[in-house]
Amino acid sequence: MAKQSRFDVSKFINPSQVGGIDAYTIDEGEGRGVRALAVNTGGGLRYRVLPDRGLDIDQAFFNQHSLTFLSHKGVTPPTRALDRGLDWLKGFPVGLLTSCGPSGMGAPCNDQGEEVGLHGPHSNTAAAIESVIQPDPRAGRNQMMIVGRVRTGAFYGPCYELRRTIVSTLGENWIDIEDEILNAGNTRQPHGWLLHINLGYPLIDEGAVFCYDASRVEPVGGSAESAAWFSAPNDYKRCRGPMKEHRGPNSFVGYIYPRADRGGMATVGVVNRKLKLGLAIHYNVNEFTRCTNWQHWGLREYVAALEPCTGSVEGRDKDRKAGILPFLAPGERKAYRYRIEAVADREGLEALLALNG
Repeated sequence: MAKQSRFDVSKFINPSQVGGIDAYTIDEGEGRGVRALAVNTGGGLRYRVLPDRGLDIDQAFFNQHSLTFLSHKGVTPPTRALDRGLDWLKGFPVGLLTSCGPSGMGAPCNDQGEEVGLHGPHSNTAAAIESVIQPDPRAGRNQMMIVGRVRTGAFYGPCYELRRTIVSTLGENWIDIEDEILNAGNTRQPHGWLLHINLGYPLIDEGAVFCYDASRVEPVGGSAESAAWFSAPNDYKRCRGPMKEHRGPNSFVGYIYPRADRGGMATVGVVNRKLKLGLAIHYNVNEFTRCTNWQHWGLREYVAALEPCTGSVEGRDKDRKAGILPFLAPGERKAYRYRIEAVADREGLEALLALNG
């Protein structure tokens, strides 16, 4: 028997009136030709999936409020020309989710003679769509789903394949994502996976607070500025206004290690009390061993991120040397499951704020 819909199906004939997925191709600017899947959950959350950018998510709104930051150029087509050094930044759309990997993430480096670019090739790789499933509230099916595969690599290897499943439900304000990464080749390969989950104005604004219960916080690398910033008890959780010190590439970056439940599930997020709006990220610390907190309070380039990751962001060579670089054996699969949730109810906001004690 079909589950009863929460919507009054006697009052509409086209399910798109209450939510669903629209497919189109961007037709202007540098992003011309890039495919897009616009998801309307019908609960206030709307977001855009880009199949040509690794099935990542750029635009994301709750009602009238943007949840994320969008770069100056916006969406650009995928290209292997940006695999070297810091060139990845030239095509970085920012957005709600930019995935980094799968061969490694973090700073560019030379790892055992291989030139490894910033954050890996995933974001600059197009996906093959496997399925797009629309909700059908008249039949009691409120779930909507996007499934696709992203293949990166070369003849002789390495050969990686990601199968991504993105799920939302009509009337709800969350995105469930499962990433299954396969070493499709015949040799053991290094692996790294980072979720660059980016937060922007107006969700991020003066007075908004990061929310997490961390066992410890560590500044990244040898930055004296980050070390000083993340040493002030709780103060580093409060969002600042634009800072002159953050013109150009300057930022505060730290690793947070949130406490988890018995199953390894942890929550990190941000709350803007003025808007009565928050964003929560639920993930497993056994899959993502740390979470990077990037705070870049630049004029106009005003953005922060919470980034669950499998290692450090200091370079694959450094992770190898430190003994924390993951590897995938030939034919091995590794799965990551996480939820990104827009929070607007009082109980949910209080639960996020309670993480700070």
